[in-house]
Amino acid sequence: MGIMRLVGHPNEPLARSLDYSETTSSDVYKMSRFERLYEKFRSILFRYCLRQVGRRDLAEDIASEAFLTLYQRLEQVEDDQLPAWLFTVAKNKAMDYWRHQAVTERYEKAQVDSPVEPQPEIPFELLLRQNKALKPVHRTCLILRYVHDLNRTEIARQTGLNETQIKGHLQYALKLLRQSFSETRSGE
Repeated sequence: MGIMRLVGHPNEPLARSLDYSETTSSDVYKMSRFERLYEKFRSILFRYCLRQVGRRDLAEDIASEAFLTLYQRLEQVEDDQLPAWLFTVAKNKAMDYWRHQAVTERYEKAQVDSPVEPQPEIPFELLLRQNKALKPVHRTCLILRYVHDLNRTEIARQTGLNETQIKGHLQYALKLLRQSFSETRSGE
């Protein structure tokens, strides 16, 4: 099937350059029914959406989404259910928009109301040196990996250990750091 734009300007006609060459008769019937419903309800639905959200771009998006939903469920919707069904879909889409806006505003307000106090930044290497839970080999591996940005092969060359040992020391050191930080936080 060809591509069509569902909602542009409410006074623009639906694109008529649809390619029906590879469609069945039921597809053609579905498209012609949809086109008829689109032409009948596009202006009034757009105006309704515009009243719901107050912005032209959002009204166009909501109307497009409502018509897309109609197209997807066209076999399930009877003509006598329209336009109520279409307006209900548009109303629900508008309500979704307003709910999302409310959540966004609450989040932004919470960010403004509770500014995060900047924590004094302690260099990672100093933090490692002050941590009593780490053995020197763990501290060395962490510093080479995260301060000097060396990979396991390079650390193995520097320390004389093999890569498997380096991997184990790094994993254990990170575990010790996590435990140390969680104990520090729970003690505050």
